[in-house]
Amino acid sequence: MPSRPRHILTSQSSTLNRTDRPSYIRHNATTLSRSESLSKSNAKVDISQIRNFCIIAHIDHGKSTLADRLLEQTGTVSEREMRAQLLDGMDLERARGITIKAKAVTLQTRLNSKHYELNLIDTPGHVDFQYEVSRSLSCCEGALLLVDAFQGVEAQTVANAYAALEHDLKIIPVINKIDLNYARVDEVIEEMEQSLGIDPDEVVKCSAKAGIGIEELLEAIVTRIPPPSGDPDAPLQAMVFDSHYDDFRGAITYARIMSGTVSTGEKIKLARADKKYDAIELGHFVPKRQPSKSLSAGQVGYLICNIKSLADVRIGDTVVDSTPDAAQPLEGYVEPKRMVYCGLYPSDGQDFSELRDALEKLSINDPSFEFAPETSDALGFGFRCGFLGLLHMEIIQQRLEDECDVDLVQTAPNVTYHLINTKGEKLEVHKPQDVPDPGEIEQFLQPIVRVNFVVPNDLIGQVMKLSQDRRGLQRGTEYISPTRAMITYDLPLGEVIYDLHDKLKSATRGYGTMDYELLGYEPADLVRLDILVNGKRVDALSVICDRRDADRRGRAVVKKLKEEIDRHMFEVAVQAAIGSRIIARETKPAMRRNVTAKCYGGDITRKRKLLAKQKEGKKRMKSVGSVDIPQRAFMAVLDTGSE
Repeated sequence: MPSRPRHILTSQSSTLNRTDRPSYIRHNATTLSRSESLSKSNAKVDISQIRNFCIIAHIDHGKSTLADRLLEQTGTVSEREMRAQLLDGMDLERARGITIKAKAVTLQTRLNSKHYELNLIDTPGHVDFQYEVSRSLSCCEGALLLVDAFQGVEAQTVANAYAALEHDLKIIPVINKIDLNYARVDEVIEEMEQSLGIDPDEVVKCSAKAGIGIEELLEAIVTRIPPPSGDPDAPLQAMVFDSHYDDFRGAITYARIMSGTVSTGEKIKLARADKKYDAIELGHFVPKRQPSKSLSAGQVGYLICNIKSLADVRIGDTVVDSTPDAAQPLEGYVEPKRMVYCGLYPSDGQDFSELRDALEKLSINDPSFEFAPETSDALGFGFRCGFLGLLHMEIIQQRLEDECDVDLVQTAPNVTYHLINTKGEKLEVHKPQDVPDPGEIEQFLQPIVRVNFVVPNDLIGQVMKLSQDRRGLQRGTEYISPTRAMITYDLPLGEVIYDLHDKLKSATRGYGTMDYELLGYEPADLVRLDILVNGKRVDALSVICDRRDADRRGRAVVKKLKEEIDRHMFEVAVQAAIGSRIIARETKPAMRRNVTAKCYGGDITRKRKLLAKQKEGKKRMKSVGSVDIPQRAFMAVLDTGSE
């Protein structure tokens, strides 16, 4: 894969010389009152006075807090309604302290006696939600690249900067948290110049928590980000970038109007679904839904069309006029690549239909995961689900349990592999049960990712050892400042998703960060590791791993399973096997009643008869009994045995 060009952002700033670059004067932006802001959101705005932008940054660099200050500064939210991380509306987001879903909100401001409409899209920072970020970028003309004044340029900062450039966005570099006692503003600006080629004179300094520099940032948004292109009088074209399902209103569609105008009561059509609807209600997010009479080119808002069928709304679809001469559908979004798969089963088999309905509702809001029905000998009927990463999988599972009140059993996650069988056919393997016998496999291929680590210079050795233990190949080292470096490795995805992030944080005392992107598939010596309980293979516990790692991992898994499985009335054997070869075994002893308690001394043969009788009873019980495997045991196979 070709390396990314250095100083790529310099081309954006080179069009402005330092002498003719506009000087931003403090206190030029005027804050609108709450009532004036709402009335302006209903007024028709000239397209030259619209600015669409998003906030992109590494995790915990202050995106949601900065969005709060912009809402306050523009008078969009009253002081009484204000709360921390206002746009993070999901209970799960507030509980975890992270942004999961991108949020849109319309702000109103005035600069130099002109009124402007600013459409902000707040984006997540975790690598698993990069698809949310890419959807947001395609609806904007500019991006605020936020960097922490202490932590500096991190792995996701670099990844998001290049993603914004690929969408041809105007980037405004912003340093946040400048009010901290330990802020390193000058050093971080130097890091941004070194690693991203950013002009130091273009960096806006602010503190989202203290409200410092917010007015200057609003001026920079208005003066530097270009207005959207599009003709309000042209045929309607609107990109669906998000949606969610309301039990009373049906599917609520989030759209960016690319061209044309849509008004309340008009008949519209979803181009790819080829379904016609009436626009019952439309409007802006401020941040609650605020109805308006129309939405025109350049604006961002929502449409309610009484869409009852979940299958009709697809993110990336185009809203057009219902007339025969309607505009062509837009290109849409690139289909995300699901990298992690696991099985989700209802703990009560009767809840299968409830689980299916819950997955369908979630899929309309999050198209980056997929699901298909499957059956398991151990767990019954369920679904095979694909996710972008391990955190994405945890979030979906928790949303199903919290929002849809479904009790789940989850199997161990695994990545997607490719294999070529002896007939020359290329197959995709989403679960270990699909792996044929070793004699039928010609070649096994595993996904490889390029991982960028940003770490302090004195901890480079620990990160190199961590990567080499996972069979990584080093591709380069770049020093982004006198104290920090970016190390690049090619690693198997299966070694990355489980615990690499946790191990990185431990090895670097919390200072290391990472970001990865898929390169492709390469041949590898892989095997299917089966787990047998009482001599029966438990398909939900099978995993695919490297042959050199199989013995160690097998021993670790059976040892962990022995601890997790509860005692039964009979002895339980837990074994790990590759094909027909047993590589590890642990035995869970049976619960034993003291049948000789009533014997007080006397002939030993009486005790032996009682023990033999108990042994025969347990043997019969074992032949007809079944072993209950708890949910935590299914996650035990994630233990790589490194401990």
